[in-house]
Amino acid sequence: MTSSSNLPLTHHFARLSELSMHYVTAGSGPPLVLLHGFPQSWYEWREIIPALAKHYFVVAPDLRGLGDSGRPASGYDKATVAEDVWELLNKELGITTFNLVGHDWGGPTAFALAAQHRDAVRALAILDVTIPGDGSDVFSTSQGRWHHGFHSTLDLPEALVHGRERIYVSWFCKNFASHQGAISEAAIDEYARTYAEPGAMRAGFNYYRAIPQDSANTQRFMQDGKLKMPVLAVGGGQSFGRRELVFESLRRVAENVTGHVVDSAGHFIPEEAPDALIELLMDFFDAAP
Repeated sequence: MTSSSNLPLTHHFARLSELSMHYVTAGSGPPLVLLHGFPQSWYEWREIIPALAKHYFVVAPDLRGLGDSGRPASGYDKATVAEDVWELLNKELGITTFNLVGHDWGGPTAFALAAQHRDAVRALAILDVTIPGDGSDVFSTSQGRWHHGFHSTLDLPEALVHGRERIYVSWFCKNFASHQGAISEAAIDEYARTYAEPGAMRAGFNYYRAIPQDSANTQRFMQDGKLKMPVLAVGGGQSFGRRELVFESLRRVAENVTGHVVDSAGHFIPEEAPDALIELLMDFFDAAP
């Protein structure tokens, strides 16, 4: 693993019902949970954890199948992935209420967690992703997201990417960012290390293959009404950033939504604009009731 000795964090493994989950913790105070996306791991939060850990007890897990967590063959709909996180927080760590941030696939996972445990999530921030099944068709169609269909195809992407994981991960890190050097080669090495492990790319693709179930789950969640906790919807303004689409999506599924576009960042806001994101999150969570 890439060295993180300069970060005030500790690595852990929890044996959950269906997998071993790797996660890191840092700091003390009210719990703050950070959920990563594809093609990344908890490591995407490395630039913002030190600042947040001065005020919060930060928990950043590797989601089901990704990073250094276990890779079950199934269960990649975001309602199930969210229940992994809930089991970690509630049963392993004894956390009953927390602030929650999700980026990329971590966003729909965070939404599913908030929808299934509405009293537990104090405030929710979603970064550069929309919610499948929100009543629009933008999740897989906006900003030329060709890879959604490719990743959803059975077996083919695994066959083509095998042995070329770093090339594939690097393409997203360089082209979905505001500029090609926004994510360091060392960070790409760390992501490639985990995605080259047996079953990891299949797990990553399975997140996309579960989109129909995710959409159906969103409709089921909405039968209980929109989310009522404060929601911050942040889009990246460059490259493949979703801009105002994040705000528009979250307004369809939540009542109290604040929107913001980080003009200097593309899709990978935590790594491209960490200082701006830290300020946004701190202000948002400080103001939450």
